[in-house]
This record gives sequence, structure tokens and C-alpha cells, in this order.
Amino acid sequence: MSGSRALWLVGAAVAAAAVSPWLGPALDGDTAAFVLRELRLPRVALGALVGATLAMTGAAFQVVFENPLASPTTLGTTAGAGLGALAVLVFAPTAAASLVGLGAFFGALSISFGLAALARSAALRAEDLVLAGVALSVGAGAATTGLQLQADAAATLASVRWAMGTLSTVGWEAPARLAPPALLTLGVLLAHGRALQALTAGADRAATLGVNTGRVRARVLLFGALGVAACVATTGPIAFVGLLVPHVVRRVVGAGPRALLPLSAVVGAGFLPLADALSRLALPDRDLPVGVVTAALGAPTLLWLLARRRGRMA
Repeated sequence: MSGSRALWLVGAAVAAAAVSPWLGPALDGDTAAFVLRELRLPRVALGALVGATLAMTGAAFQVVFENPLASPTTLGTTAGAGLGALAVLVFAPTAAASLVGLGAFFGALSISFGLAALARSAALRAEDLVLAGVALSVGAGAATTGLQLQADAAATLASVRWAMGTLSTVGWEAPARLAPPALLTLGVLLAHGRALQALTAGADRAATLGVNTGRVRARVLLFGALGVAACVATTGPIAFVGLLVPHVVRRVVGAGPRALLPLSAVVGAGFLPLADALSRLALPDRDLPVGVVTAALGAPTLLWLLARRRGRMA
């Protein structure tokens, strides 16, 4: 890994997060301090937590599933979390945030472990695993649409906007609520960096190095699902961060998991606030959900990655 490239990447991510609060409609007048303190800075903090969590989870999933196309989006984890959270929001609209998070966690966990079991039993190829994840996402999306139809008009509109993924928040309550599960996820995944590095040589080789591969995979899936669920419960599903960021890091510095995970977290923490700021520039008079921006970037990236893999196999 090139140390200078890694430092450049970290510097770019820090700069992106630092400049994000200042992008958008000009800050002037009596409300400038309030807008900066209570609106934009909390959005940057929230975006940094979500971006870091989704990016590191995506990097870890790519190792666990031995698939560079794996991410919370392509494997259906995000869609499962969204379905679980929305089910709570629709059937218990006055439920506490912790209950919404619990619904998201069970949805994400069910998809993650279900796909892992399918991969082991059917020995799926990389492309087949992504197709299975997409199929699960489509199924979860259909169930989500059905749930939205059960709600009244106001709740349906709110759920549709939530389902786009947005960092819109007032004050510091949302970042403070997300911080504990997000930091726990980041810490646990970082602690498994050495084991994940061993897994890149294959499960048999990792086992000879003393790595309990089954336990490592289970913990990564469990805490990855926890982090994704916490993010989805707070901001709605924000797609493709876990696919885009690890690939950018890997192409720039060529890092293995021990370096890829922390670098992905840092870059994700800068990328998502910047994407949110760009959404303010795109539609200054409207609050364009950042999930729209990441989906617009992520969909062609996934197609490009699929085309590259198919070209190598031809």
C-alpha cells in the first residue's frame, strides 16, 4: 500500500467533510449561526457516522462473501433493514426510536444470515450471489410498498420520503442517537481486521493461522447488520455507499482488509456529507434526499464493475 496515497485519500476525505457545511445557499443574516449550528453541522456529523459505518460494512462484507460486488445494498441488507423499520413505523407510528431500530436490525439480520446460508448451501458464484441479493431487495421493496399502502396519506408521504434516504435533521439528537451503535460496529469490525486479512487467502489457509472462520463471519454479519440497521432507522436507506467507497479506496491504494477497513471508514465519513452538500447545490429550494445522489452514482458504478468482471472472465 502506498503511504503517500493513503495520506492523500485521508486528507481529501477530511477536506470534503470540512467544506460540506459551507456549500449550499449562502449563510448570512441573523439566522446564519442557527443554520450552521443546528442544521448543517448536525447533518455533517450524521453523514460522517452513516458514511463511515456503511463504507466499512461494505468492505467487510466483500471479504466475508469473497465477492468484490458485495455491499449492504447489493446483498439486500439495506432493503431488509428498511422493511423492518417501516413495518414498525406503519403499525406503531408512535413507537420509540429504539423499537424502530430493533425492527430494522431484525430485518437486516434476517437478510444477511439468510443470504450467507444460501451461499454456503448452493455454492453460489460471485455474480449469482449479487443476483440473489437483488432478488431479496426486490422482494423487500415489494413488501415495503405494500406496507406504505396500509398507511394514511400523510404517513405514506412521510414513508416515501424516508425511503429515499435523507440526512435532514434539526439539532444533535439524531447524531447522538446513532453514535453508540455506529461506533460499536466500527470498533468490532476494526478489531477483526487481521482475521479478515487472513480470510483473503482462503478459509483453509485462515484456519491454519488460528482463525475461527465461522465465528469471524458470524460476528461480521451480526455487527454489520447492527450498523446498517441503526443507519437505516435514523436516515432511511442510503444506497451504494458500501459499494462505492471500498472500491475507490482499493483502486487508489490497493489496500488489504487491515488497511481497507479504516480507510473506507474515513473516506465514507467525508464522501456522504459532501454528497449531501452537493444535493443542496443541485436543488437549492428543495431538500433533495442524499439517497438519490448516492443511487445515481452507485447504479452506473455497479454496472461498470459487472462489465469489468465479465470482460476479465471472457
